[in-house]
Amino acid sequence: QVHLVESGGGLVQPGGSLRLSCVNSGRIFGWKVMGWYRQAPGKDRELVASIIPNGATYYAESVKGRFTISRDNAPKWFLEMKNLNSEDTAIYYCKVGGPWGDNWGQGTQVTVAS
Repeated sequence: QVHLVESGGGLVQPGGSLRLSCVNSGRIFGWKVMGWYRQAPGKDRELVASIIPNGATYYAESVKGRFTISRDNAPKWFLEMKNLNSEDTAIYYCKVGGPWGDNWGQGTQVTVAS
């Protein structure tokens, strides 16, 4: 059973940092891709970063050099976000894809404001 939970969101000042986590209630075997998405008010959900089991990563242009996606062997996934700005304000979701299909977490709010 895949049940993802995100954590680590919150209110941060411009230029600040946050670290998001995405964890499943149990171990996941055979996952193919994990992605962090975000959805700002009035905008479509967009892919921010993704990672596959061999460690290869993808980043949207808007976050390159500021965000880092990683995972441990649990697996648990992380999104390290630095130098945040107001345009990063959104609900952040994790999604894991595997042979079973795709599963989404419930989202965690990130608000960047002074």
